[in-house]
Amino acid sequence: MPFNHYAKIKHILEQQPEGWIIKRIDEPTNAKNFKGETVDFTHYYRIYDNAGAPLKYCKFQQIERLASILNLPVEALPIVN
Repeated sequence: MPFNHYAKIKHILEQQPEGWIIKRIDEPTNAKNFKGETVDFTHYYRIYDNAGAPLKYCKFQQIERLASILNLPVEALPIVN
């Protein structure tokens, strides 16, 4: 089974107390997909705990994929500016 970064994030969030948030960072980034291709993004997201510290391994590019793995609509995610 291939590594799934979003599943790892889900596991990390399940261990967190309530109050974590997601911030959109408007800086270019890239990531490799499962085919080994590099995909460029204009922004990325980072998850912070309820004290404001970034959570390790919780940087990602596709908010829709995170919402899907958490079984939530994107609108229900705690995204702040």
